[in-house]
Amino acid sequence: MGKQTDFWAVAMTARTLQEVHEVLSRLEPPPDAAPATKRDYHLRSIEVYERIADVDRGHHHEALYWVGREHRKATEHRIS
Repeated sequence: MGKQTDFWAVAMTARTLQEVHEVLSRLEPPPDAAPATKRDYHLRSIEVYERIADVDRGHHHEALYWVGREHRKATEHRIS
């Protein structure tokens, strides 16, 4: 049996914003996922984008845009 990839770990070691986008697209929950699942995804994505804003300085401002976007998305999926 093969080793399963921890895509969150891969995202946290990415060196470019493009790599982050590629990895996070694999982790994004389906549209019919529970709100808590979607919220967790967006909250974890914030951490990834904050990190890459410091690593990929050429895309610093774009990564910060994604931080804000993920924050808004996480807020949309608040759990009552």
